[in-house]
Amino acid sequence: MSNSKRLFLRSKKVIPSGINSPVRYYDPYPFFVKKAQGSSLWDVDGNHYLDFCNGYGALLLGHRRKEIVSSVLSQLKKGTLYCAPTELEVELSELISKNFPSMQKVRLVNTGSEATMTAIRLARGFTKKKKIIKFEGCYHGAHDYVLVKAGSGAAHMGISVSDGSLEEVSKNTLVVQYNNSEELASVLEKEKDVAAVIVEPVLANMGLVLPEKNFLSDIRKITSENDSLLIFDEVVTGFRMSPGGAQKSYSIDPDITTLGKALGNGFVIAAVGGKSEIMDILSPEGQVYQASTYAGNPVSVSAALASVKTMNKNKAKLYPKLERSLQEFSVNSGRSCI
Repeated sequence: MSNSKRLFLRSKKVIPSGINSPVRYYDPYPFFVKKAQGSSLWDVDGNHYLDFCNGYGALLLGHRRKEIVSSVLSQLKKGTLYCAPTELEVELSELISKNFPSMQKVRLVNTGSEATMTAIRLARGFTKKKKIIKFEGCYHGAHDYVLVKAGSGAAHMGISVSDGSLEEVSKNTLVVQYNNSEELASVLEKEKDVAAVIVEPVLANMGLVLPEKNFLSDIRKITSENDSLLIFDEVVTGFRMSPGGAQKSYSIDPDITTLGKALGNGFVIAAVGGKSEIMDILSPEGQVYQASTYAGNPVSVSAALASVKTMNKNKAKLYPKLERSLQEFSVNSGRSCI
């Protein structure tokens, strides 16, 4: 019996389904990782893998990047959690705003799901409207606001994809087709209680689907005309498409942006940011509540600082090389990717 199979059988006794995230499960059992370096993984049976997953985009700079490891080790000697502000948080927020000018103010959080949940709550608090619109196929985390799918026809009420979710919450999420700006305009014309439209600018969670020409600019125009906010969920695309994410690549300024994954290069951190007048309604000065014990954790923040600085320092080589590699992969495999 392999070590991975033995660990999986042991794991199933104490962890639901034997794994801590559904995407890690596959038949007959997943391999268990022992270590990683650069673009490589080794499992507990000594098998060596070339890692094309890269933490679902989080590890843009690879495993155990020296600048990040060095920064984290330095912070570990100073402490792991203060529950008080640090200069590191200020520096990281300034750096995020420099890369993403639409994020005039930034609130650090822990996960992409927390970021999108906060973004939607902000939008509702700012507009005083209840409903949101998401696009079919876009994934924005595992909370009730967005864990919905389309009904039998376009623009139907969102139907929860999970037992335990509240219909009272999911019914306020409308679902329309991605790359269909006409449908979005039609829905917003009828629905006057839409606080925001949230979108992955490049749809990446059901395979890569690129935005058609003018689709993102159309969304920006339509939301502005209907007094709804535009939320760009750049948890996946942020720092991957460019140092300023998809919004820089497509020259779109959303009202609110969420970041995660590549921001921390494997460390648990995310961010939500946007126009100052929107972000200023967050508690404690505003009436939109958001809080977290681990927000701004100095270890994760030090990792994110090192990650963003490294990406910015190497952007002239990093992004052209990434683009060439992806183009070569697309040609050789017949598949598209970002």
